[in-house]
Amino acid sequence: MGMHSPIRVEARAQHEIREDRGVSGPRILLVIGGGIAAYKSCELVRLIRKAGGSVTCVLTEGGQQFVTPMALAALSENKVYTSLFDLKDEVEMGHIQLSREADLVVVCPATADLLAKMAAGIADDLATTLILATDKPVLTVPAMNVKMWEHSATQRNADWLRQAGVRVMDPDEGPMACGEFGPGRLPEPAAILARIAKELKLDLDLPELPAPTPAQLAAPKDSLDDLAAEALEPEDAEEADEHESKSGLGLGGLLSAIIPRSTSRRSHEEIEAELASLEELDPVEFEEPIAEPEFDPATAGPLLAKKGKAASAPPTDPDAINHEVSKLDARARPQPMQDQVQHGSVVLEESPLAGQAVFDPDPAYRPLEGKHVLITAGPTREPIDPVRYIANRSSGKQGFAIAAMAAAAGARVTLVTGPVHLPTPAGVDRVDVETADDMAEEVRRALPADVAFMVAAVADWKSRHVAAEKMKKRGSAPPALILAENPDILANTAAGKKRPALLVGFAAETENVVENAKSKRKRKGADWIIANNVAFTEGESVMGGDLNQVHVVTSSGVKSLPEMPKEDVARELVKMAAEALTGAEDDAHD
Repeated sequence: MGMHSPIRVEARAQHEIREDRGVSGPRILLVIGGGIAAYKSCELVRLIRKAGGSVTCVLTEGGQQFVTPMALAALSENKVYTSLFDLKDEVEMGHIQLSREADLVVVCPATADLLAKMAAGIADDLATTLILATDKPVLTVPAMNVKMWEHSATQRNADWLRQAGVRVMDPDEGPMACGEFGPGRLPEPAAILARIAKELKLDLDLPELPAPTPAQLAAPKDSLDDLAAEALEPEDAEEADEHESKSGLGLGGLLSAIIPRSTSRRSHEEIEAELASLEELDPVEFEEPIAEPEFDPATAGPLLAKKGKAASAPPTDPDAINHEVSKLDARARPQPMQDQVQHGSVVLEESPLAGQAVFDPDPAYRPLEGKHVLITAGPTREPIDPVRYIANRSSGKQGFAIAAMAAAAGARVTLVTGPVHLPTPAGVDRVDVETADDMAEEVRRALPADVAFMVAAVADWKSRHVAAEKMKKRGSAPPALILAENPDILANTAAGKKRPALLVGFAAETENVVENAKSKRKRKGADWIIANNVAFTEGESVMGGDLNQVHVVTSSGVKSLPEMPKEDVARELVKMAAEALTGAEDDAHD
C-alpha cells in the first residue's frame, strides 16, 4: 500500500490543479496535422474549453503552415508543443508525460501521412512519438482530398488502425477547398466534440449542430458558385432569421454579426417587380461586314504548301540553308551539304576553317601546325550526395578561348572540361568530365602533348564519403563533412614520364598574386604560371566575366598583360607558347 500512496497524492494534486483552473471536463491532447482543415482546430479548442475541458496542443511541422502556436496557446491557455528535441522538456521525458496525462488523444486533422505513420508505427517527430508512447485511447479525425481518402492505401491504414483499437471518425461528405466533392471533409468542430464526449462517456453541454443544407446532401452542382448560392440563400425571411440565429457556431454567423447589411432584405416579388419596371433598351444595329473573297488554294501561288505535303516551313535564315539533317544520326546534327548553295552574291561552301577563331590576319600563319595541345577548363564538381556537390565559380571561358586559338593556330587540340555551358570551339576534340578524378584520368589518356594549358579550376578537396541518398535536415546539428584531398593534376603531369615540352599552370589568387604564382611554379614544377586576381571588385569577378588581366610568371621573370577580353588573352598566350616551342626546337638543332 505504501508503494502506491505517492501516486494517489500526485493524482490528487493534479485534480486540485484542474479545479484551480476551472477545468471540470476532459483533458484532451490535440495533435494537429498539416492540412487546410487545421484552421478548424482553433474552433475545436474553443468548444472544448467552453465545455469545461482542458486542451494541450501538439502542432506538427505541416500544421504550423496553417495555424500558429500563439493562436492555439491563447485559446487553450496552455503551452503548445512543436518539437521533440526540446532540451527543457525532454530532460523530464516530456513526450512521455504528454502522452500519459491526457484522458484522450485526438488527432485532428489526421492527414494521409499521419495515418500512414500511425499504421506503420513510425515515430519521427513529437506527434507520432507521443501517439506511439501513449496508453490512453486515441481518436483520429481524417481530413484530406476525396481521392486520397478513397485510395486503397489510406483505407488499408484506417482499417488497420481500427483493428488496433484506434477510433477513426469517418470524414464528412461535401465540397472541399480543392474544388472537388465527396468524402474527406473534416467534420464540424461541434460534431467532433460530441464524438469526444461519446468516447469518454461524458455528459457535456454540447452546442446544437446545424442541420445540413440541401446543397450538402445533394450531388455536386455544375460549379461551386451554384452550390454556395443554394447553401446561403434561405427560402424566406423567417427562415433567414432563424438561420442567422443559429449560425453562431460557424464563420458565416460571425461575419453576419460583424458586417451589417448595406441594404434592407427584399422579397423575390419585389425584385421581379423592379426588373419589370426597367425600360427596354433599343436594339443596336450593326453594319453588314464586308464580304471577303473566297480563298482558292489552286491559284494561291507556288509558295503555299498543300495540306499534308510540307515537311517544314521554308527557311528564312541564310545560314540554315547550308545544312541538312543526317538520317543516320539519331541526334540529327546539322551536316554540311555536298553542293554549294548560291544565295545572292554570297557563296556558302564547305570549309574546315569555318567558324574558327582569328589567330592571325594571315590565315596561312599556323605556327602550331602538327602540334598537339592539351587544355583543361572549367570547374569540377565533387559530390556530397545525389543533390549537393563542392564546386567553384569557374565558367570555363578562358580555357575555351585558349582551345579556340590553339586550333586556329593549326594545333590538334584536346579540351578536357568540367561542367560548363559553352559551345565546343571549331576544330577541337572535347571531353566532358565531372570530378577531379575523372579529369586526372582523361589528362593521362590525352598525353603525350607538346603543350599543356592547365586552366581548369580543380577543386582542392572532395567529400571522403558520398551519401547514396539525399541527406535530410533532422532538426539537430548539421552532419560532419569529412574531406579528402583531390589529385594534383598539374604536379602529377610535371613529374610524369609524358611531361609536355611546355607545361603551363594557372593560379587564381585574391592577394599577393605574383608572389603566390612564383611559389606555385616552383612547387608544382611547371614552366609557366598564368596568375590573375579573381577577387570581387565592385560586385564583379574575373570568374564568369569576359575580361581578364594576367601575369605570365616564368623562370626568366614576369610579364604582365593589360586587362583585355579573354579571347585576346588567349591569342597572346598561344603566340608566346608557339614562340617558346620554336625557340626550344632551334636550341635542340644547334
